[in-house]
Amino acid sequence: MKRKLVAVVTNQATYGEDRRHATGLWLSELVHFYDGVTAAGWEVDVISPSGGAVPLDPRSLGRWSRDGATRRFQDDPARMAKLRDTPTAADVTAAEYAGIFYAGGHGVMWDFPDDVPLQLLARTVYEQGGVVSSVCHGACGLLNITLSDGTHLVEGRTVTGFATIEEDVARVKDRVPFLLEDELRKRGAHYVRSRVPMTPYAVSDGRLVTGQNPYSGKAVTRRILDALSLPGSTTAG
Repeated sequence: MKRKLVAVVTNQATYGEDRRHATGLWLSELVHFYDGVTAAGWEVDVISPSGGAVPLDPRSLGRWSRDGATRRFQDDPARMAKLRDTPTAADVTAAEYAGIFYAGGHGVMWDFPDDVPLQLLARTVYEQGGVVSSVCHGACGLLNITLSDGTHLVEGRTVTGFATIEEDVARVKDRVPFLLEDELRKRGAHYVRSRVPMTPYAVSDGRLVTGQNPYSGKAVTRRILDALSLPGSTTAG
């Protein structure tokens, strides 16, 4: 069995062309996945749409967002090196991976949805029996993945991702290019969310696993590990 996973992170440092507002990877979303799966014996490669350096959303480094795990990751030169010079999807081989994970941060809304090499990588991983997963805005990477039969990966599937009400709570609704919740529904997904915004929530639909917001990293990682060992079950919570 393959013991290797690939995590996808953004290269986008601003809200589109608006240089007044910084964004990037929401670091804890990668960290909680990385720590959870490596503790279970998995190796993780980190890639990005354009390759090279990965910007960090400054809000993800604030006192209310940066937990102990995130601080330890930042203090580890070997781990941080993974974010300084990332390869692209074209630089890796799908056959090496048992799963792919899309981390979030608002930057992904610009560079995840239309990246064809990423879509092909995810499709191949999925169709060879692997797990496709995301947390928060990382679900933007799922929007345009089509399978070999031409259907969208998310069509008819139960998924979650950053909710419209959470864009309001974060006070950035007027900066984003689209609303993720709406776009998932447009592609035929059954979108679900927690009744309480900004609380942990994750859902599994077979080998498709998604988490709602930055606080869902640990919950979605547990479900990813379950899907890697027992693919095919559908549960939510």
